[in-house]
Amino acid sequence: MQTQTYELNMGPQHPSTHGVLRIILELDGEVVVKATPVIGYLHRGIEKICEGKTYGQTIPFTDRMDYMHSMNNNLGLCQAVEKLMGLEVPERAEYIRVIMAELSRIASHMIYAGALVNDLGGVTGFVFLIRDRERILELFNKACGARMTFNYIRIGGVQQDVPEGWVEECRRFVDDFPEMMHTYNGLIMGNEIFQARMKDIAILPPDRAVAMAASGGVLRASGVNYDVRKDDPYGIYDRFDFDVPLGTKGDNWDRFIVRMQEMEQSIRIIDQALKQMPEGPVMAKVPKVIKPPVGEVYHHVENSKGDLGYYVVSDGGMKPYRWHARRPAMVNLQLLDELCRGYKIADVVAILGTLDPVLGEVDC
Repeated sequence: MQTQTYELNMGPQHPSTHGVLRIILELDGEVVVKATPVIGYLHRGIEKICEGKTYGQTIPFTDRMDYMHSMNNNLGLCQAVEKLMGLEVPERAEYIRVIMAELSRIASHMIYAGALVNDLGGVTGFVFLIRDRERILELFNKACGARMTFNYIRIGGVQQDVPEGWVEECRRFVDDFPEMMHTYNGLIMGNEIFQARMKDIAILPPDRAVAMAASGGVLRASGVNYDVRKDDPYGIYDRFDFDVPLGTKGDNWDRFIVRMQEMEQSIRIIDQALKQMPEGPVMAKVPKVIKPPVGEVYHHVENSKGDLGYYVVSDGGMKPYRWHARRPAMVNLQLLDELCRGYKIADVVAILGTLDPVLGEVDC
């Protein structure tokens, strides 16, 4: 017997869409026929605003994009402008940047994992992840006086050196991290119900991942070995030894596990950076009025959602003539319809969670 499909709005008030995403689901009973994401609830016109600001004034706006990984957003833009100016960053500042970027990646993955687990009913797992994330936020707070939107990485270096005792506190976090992962393995990844909700659901073949320009954990979960830090190294990432975790099936489970393994690799990078970091200045000699020479530049970094790129055009003035961000969360979200088709309504929550969209970056 043929049944008629119907439409159901999931969000923007639905808890798993966080108040800023609406998904129009076309359903046949409880089976998804089509899933259409409706974006724009958080659009603020950041790109156009930044074209009316000086180069330094645009940095805080990057904090408001992927606000879970703000440090790396700062880093990508600053390196783009530095590339345009031919500016050399002091060694100590380079190491501090890497440490901050990797701590930020871990904090982002913790909120990703916690929110996903919570959406599937695992409140206890969420509490443990948020508890451990607090230690990173406190490190950020001590370094720059903010816990979320930092404006810490600046053109030419960083705002200021880390305070006394900060390195030792960061070292304690690195040393304690294996015990944290042991807790997550037992409480979350070892949970049979969680595994049943994640394994063999929403498989993304590698050729489709590449064709849809996916990046980050979404791409690597499908077995495609691409990480900007390895394939197009920036800053001093070529000095560190770390692995790129890969999935085998490209299902929900792989997209989750890859990011959990990425946290362990970030800890490896931070450990090496803490040992290698030299003394010295943390800011290059930058003119008070930044006027990059006429030209254009594209620079990309690996943020927690994937390949984040900045395209900046200078006309020789104090403000960028063109300022554009290639946001990985925006691109990855386009996979939602393809991944949801044929699965149940309840699976949509898990599938959306594994794409890890931050709507501040999607809408920009």
